[in-house]
Amino acid sequence: MEHKKVKIESDHVTLGQLLKMVDLISSGGMAKWYLGEFTVYLNEEPENRRGRKIYPGDRIEFVQDALVVDVIGQ
Repeated sequence: MEHKKVKIESDHVTLGQLLKMVDLISSGGMAKWYLGEFTVYLNEEPENRRGRKIYPGDRIEFVQDALVVDVIGQ
């Protein structure tokens, strides 16, 4: 499984924004579809809300894409 660290400049981003930042979707409109079709875990809990706020220190696992993302702050 691939591990990435994503640095965010603000205090949080949404899960939909993070999907775009790590190039799993090409537009924000695809976030709802992606989260409906694929399994995503936020800090080891299932998550499917595109508006869910992601903060530094959170870990997101995209199961079908074999990707784990650690969010870091400034």
